[in-house]
Amino acid sequence: MNEPVLTIGHSNHSITFFIDLLRHYGVTAVSDVRSHPYSRYAPQFSYDALREALRGQGIAYAFLGRELGARSQNPACYINGKAQYGLIAREPLFKQGIIRIRHGIEHYRIALLCAEKDPLDCHRAILVARYLVKTGLSVSHIHANYELETHDSLENRLLKILNISEDDIFKCRESFIEEAYSVQGQRLAYQDRQMAQQESVHDRIHDWVC
Repeated sequence: MNEPVLTIGHSNHSITFFIDLLRHYGVTAVSDVRSHPYSRYAPQFSYDALREALRGQGIAYAFLGRELGARSQNPACYINGKAQYGLIAREPLFKQGIIRIRHGIEHYRIALLCAEKDPLDCHRAILVARYLVKTGLSVSHIHANYELETHDSLENRLLKILNISEDDIFKCRESFIEEAYSVQGQRLAYQDRQMAQQESVHDRIHDWVC
């Protein structure tokens, strides 16, 4: 498959500028991977307003936040209240979302939508795009200056930002990339404080009983 899946962050763009970015790259469908498709600081990107704006431009919209969002509803995907991207990626629901994207590209030029301007600051790149690439798909990221960054280039930028050197001749590139994803994933992952407190109480009870 030569046509890449694209990703884009809505940031605080106007809806007009956002749609122009999509048009520039021939996007015909937006797959929203936000867990909660609402925005107080950018209400033009809340579910109803965004869907209607895209529909008016002939661009399809699908909400996939349940499948590909960063805030899993399964407590097993959390450690100390923090979401674990590796565990989320193993969920049947996540795998269903990946399959939907693979089916969707047969009919549409798809852009995965989330909020953050830079894909490195967003699970759309560190979680979703990573696993799309693992399935053999090509992924590129739309930037606000109209530049397109391939996922390979994004991984190189991630290594540089995290100061992860590839000098160790006994480690393959994949090992360095895995390390980078792990570090960045922990930086970005959603923290559920209530769940963390519940885990802490459970651990104390377990220790006391044992």
